[in-house]
Amino acid sequence: MKPLFALLLLLTGFASAEPKYDPAKLPKGHDYFELRDGLANCQRKFTQEKTGRVIFFGGSITAGGAWRQHTCDYLTKKFPDTKFEFINAGIGSMGSVPHAFRLERDVLAKGPVDLLFVEAAVNDSSNIPQHPDLMLRGMEGVVRHMRMVSPLTDIIQLHFVMPPHMDDYHTGKVPASIAQHERVAVAYGNPSFNLAREVTDRIDAGEFTWADDFKGLHPSPFGHQLYANSVARMLDAAFAKPIAASVKEHPLPAPLDAQSYAKGRLGDIAQAKIIQGFTLVPSWKPADDDKQPNGKKIGVREGFVNVPALVGTEPGAEFEFSFEGTGCGLFIASGPDAGQIEFSVDGGAPRTLDTLTHWSSGLHLPWALILDDQLKPGPHTARVRLVASKTSSKTALRVFHLLLN
Repeated sequence: MKPLFALLLLLTGFASAEPKYDPAKLPKGHDYFELRDGLANCQRKFTQEKTGRVIFFGGSITAGGAWRQHTCDYLTKKFPDTKFEFINAGIGSMGSVPHAFRLERDVLAKGPVDLLFVEAAVNDSSNIPQHPDLMLRGMEGVVRHMRMVSPLTDIIQLHFVMPPHMDDYHTGKVPASIAQHERVAVAYGNPSFNLAREVTDRIDAGEFTWADDFKGLHPSPFGHQLYANSVARMLDAAFAKPIAASVKEHPLPAPLDAQSYAKGRLGDIAQAKIIQGFTLVPSWKPADDDKQPNGKKIGVREGFVNVPALVGTEPGAEFEFSFEGTGCGLFIASGPDAGQIEFSVDGGAPRTLDTLTHWSSGLHLPWALILDDQLKPGPHTARVRLVASKTSSKTALRVFHLLLN
């Protein structure tokens, strides 16, 4: 009997469209996944109880990605008598840091999770390339939080590809985001799949090209099918193992980073104390004349428009919030008028951050802005103020959630 990933390939027609690409033939003779502790718990649940909740947690490649639907199709074919609930928890632009803080709302609140797919390598490499420490704290925050709340959940970590990842591999380096996420996978025993390495090797072997076939970090249909074929190959290997006699809690090792965002949560902006200049807008959206120089409207992301926002636009606007924990930040939308803020924690020396990103000209970009993650456990108060910049007239700040750890 042909494995299901081969069946998927034939059904989509890519076997004839791309004759040099065969998902069953590995360009360097080895596979690109590690099963580690495996998927015994969800395999038993799908087989014995015939129900399953599967959540896909990631950025835009997951949010709108055909690889996710192909994987749902694989699971329904593999377990035809199982009633699945598939949840798309992907949000564009999100990397591991925002994942860690939105985990409670977007994953844990859905009920017991049997299988969690999580990906953040592309957005971590794009959003915080100079901060491998945050890549680790974010991904360990996701995994450790899941382990503490739901120790039976099987977690698969996926590392998708982008051109800088391929450049790193061509110079003998492991991309920082993949290296940090793999540290978490190894420590916590999670299966992981280095799709960035596989795509690089297959392109180098002449099976297809980036420009004509894969076409971008948001892949073409061919690229999404490749991702799905590879994930199916991994699942075939995991589910080929005998069904476990009982479910088993995954271990909770010592943390890799004591400051990881394992207690990350979203705080209510209504709890912030407005000192001056800020307004709590019940349902924020861009103004009708909020457009790019080319006349196109400034983009927004679902969940960051037509929802409450704490908004300030003038220097001197100020608010503060109190919390319990070791770290804090702001979940903002960084648009074309995003400016500088000055903040302090517990009356300490003020520090300055620029909230503008190089994507902000065309998008109110959801952005997880960490203020301080090195605090001693206990109660703290953070104060945030808009300040004028010597180099820019941009002064706005729109806060949708407090980030608390």
